[in-house]
Amino acid sequence: MIINRLSSFNFTLTQMTIPFNKYHGTGNDFVIIDNRDNKFNPDNSSLINRLCNRRFGIGADGLILISSHNDFDFEMKYFNSDGNESSMCGNGGRCAASFATKYKIAGTSQRFLTYDGIHEAIITDSVIRLKMNDIDEIKTPGSDYFINTGSPHLVRFTQNVRNLNVFDEGRKLRNAKQYEPGGTNVNFVEVGPDSIFVRTYERGVEDETLSCGTGVTASAIAAVMEGHFDNNAVNVKTLGGDLSVEFRIENRRITNVWLCGPAAFVFEGIVSI
Repeated sequence: MIINRLSSFNFTLTQMTIPFNKYHGTGNDFVIIDNRDNKFNPDNSSLINRLCNRRFGIGADGLILISSHNDFDFEMKYFNSDGNESSMCGNGGRCAASFATKYKIAGTSQRFLTYDGIHEAIITDSVIRLKMNDIDEIKTPGSDYFINTGSPHLVRFTQNVRNLNVFDEGRKLRNAKQYEPGGTNVNFVEVGPDSIFVRTYERGVEDETLSCGTGVTASAIAAVMEGHFDNNAVNVKTLGGDLSVEFRIENRRITNVWLCGPAAFVFEGIVSI
């Protein structure tokens, strides 16, 4: 009996290990795993949720798997911290591009596939420029804007955003009936003389994040559409740092959209699963 117990214990010690990197884009943080060998099961939502848990796991807003693809430099699959695969993540895309350069999966000019299609990335020094998809439709429910920038976003302009209870107010709007069944991300935007300040409640994380790339993109577009800026390059401040968004407007169609800003390596490690 003692031998059997020791054998069982040794089996536990030899369970599979997975290397990972931790990255953040203006405070929006991710566990990134090179899954080109397909060792990590993307359907294991409970494991993804545990790895993202800030008390019992590595801790992150989401998890990114980098997979091989015959037609592109790589494929990026993004999962929210609840363990479920999600739509496009702008800051995650910029971090994935930086990761791919670090491990020579791709060069400083990249094309990769994500949930919402093909994206380009250009890496120069500490700035990652990520090309987002064109936007064909902008909805204006009441005085708000609803824009899908790869993920659905409600944009609401307001004052004194720094003191706003984003968790409570964002949660109400995230689950509003008109956005069922998937819900929406919610951005609260304050306009300054030369920039906007954005705070975002993210679905799937079910909390405020320090920054949201697709939310920042939607907010910048809404600010120009609202007439706050007369150019198509908007500087954006978030709790986690500064970003910028560049785009063109052609008959209310948004094209040539670029999300620009830093992506930072935090640490690397090995986790047993």
